[in-house]
Amino acid sequence: MNKVVAFVQGASRGIGLHFAKDLAKKPNAFVIASCRDPDNAVNLQALSNQVNNVDLLRIDVTNEDDIKHAAVYIKEKYNSKLDLLINIAGMLSPSGRGETSLREVSVQALEETFKVNTFGPLLVAKHFGQFLQNGNGGFGAKSESEKLKHSGVLVNMSAKVGSIGDNSLGGWYSYRLSKAALNMVTKNLSIELGRGRKKVICVSLHPGSVDTDLSRPYLKSIPTERLFSPEYSVSCLMNVIDNLNVHDTGKFFSWDGSELPY
Repeated sequence: MNKVVAFVQGASRGIGLHFAKDLAKKPNAFVIASCRDPDNAVNLQALSNQVNNVDLLRIDVTNEDDIKHAAVYIKEKYNSKLDLLINIAGMLSPSGRGETSLREVSVQALEETFKVNTFGPLLVAKHFGQFLQNGNGGFGAKSESEKLKHSGVLVNMSAKVGSIGDNSLGGWYSYRLSKAALNMVTKNLSIELGRGRKKVICVSLHPGSVDTDLSRPYLKSIPTERLFSPEYSVSCLMNVIDNLNVHDTGKFFSWDGSELPY
């Protein structure tokens, strides 16, 4: 059985933590889980102590030196190889609440939100994209055709509110703008990492309305049947990931596999 290596960036809690848990259950998987402060990530530490295939890394995605050091570590320990990269770390805004009007918009909030939600994933791709080109295609749909084979999968965790075509309510300036820009990052990556023989599938995913710390202030208005647990959301997202092929690269998918407009 071929070993696969999955990297979960932003794994201390919520969706990221449950991705790490789900991937750790695979008998042939090594899971690299990162966050800003793994020493104090109690649940992630517990997972690492329970299983022997989860490797913890300290990465602050707003610090490129952290990302560079992590890349050196993966190069040495995992032979410059990744099969799956999931960028998850994100923030709604520095205040923890989305701006509802222009009065609340500030340069500081925009800068901080973009650093985490957009620039961070782009820098991770900059330093780790080459490792995905060395993967074995351990995630995504298998292809019998050499022309349709892929070496790795890169996932940027976006949000439906980042869709320009779907936006009918406005507001949430920092978050909407940063996720819309992240979708452009995904599209650009799909073109650059899709050239040549070693193709990387790059997609943006919307996890649905999930009961996490980030979204909790806004959950009261969401019907119970549309509110997901992190476990359920991750289960659905992994199903999407496992069925991706090279024709899907550059696209934006919802948790149920339906395509969203950019």
